[in-house]
Amino acid sequence: MLRPRGGDFFYSDDEFEVLMEDLKLLKTIGADGFVFGFLNSNGTIDKDRCKEVIDAIRPLAATFHRAIDTTVDIMTALEVVIKIGFTRVLTSGGCSTALEGLPIISEMICKAKGRIIVMPGGGINENNISRVLQQSKAKEFHCSARTSRPSLMQFQKAGIPMGTAFHPPEYSTKVTDVAKVQHFISLSELR
Repeated sequence: MLRPRGGDFFYSDDEFEVLMEDLKLLKTIGADGFVFGFLNSNGTIDKDRCKEVIDAIRPLAATFHRAIDTTVDIMTALEVVIKIGFTRVLTSGGCSTALEGLPIISEMICKAKGRIIVMPGGGINENNISRVLQQSKAKEFHCSARTSRPSLMQFQKAGIPMGTAFHPPEYSTKVTDVAKVQHFISLSELR
């Protein structure tokens, strides 16, 4: 994913320059596709920057990420990312989760008519994946499939947080869980 910082998707010239340097490095070491998204301050797609990045990554695949969920008009934004040349779009249908955004995701898939892959993502888990895929008719989906792994540190000093969360889990790490990935794949094949 090409994203120079957290927060919104309206980037300064310096942030965009950092992102372009990251792109060059990642492409050199063998990235097989990129996920990114840029907005203007008015909540529309930044077509110029998106085109610049797509031109730089060709012939690799480009996914427009959930920045689309924060646009002023998600259906207009969908048409724009299709015209720019993205391969797929990751979306929660403009809602906090894909489950909440199911009606919009379904509408996006229908409107796309195969011109782009609409990939639901955001809060997809073992309990809702079947519903999301069946109701949306999506062909692909995005989920984290993570689990917590306890730290291997023998000495664990309490009371010194290293992040901004009130009580961060300093002595555990989120990792991709192979069993969860396999489970998600098996659930997606049931539809």
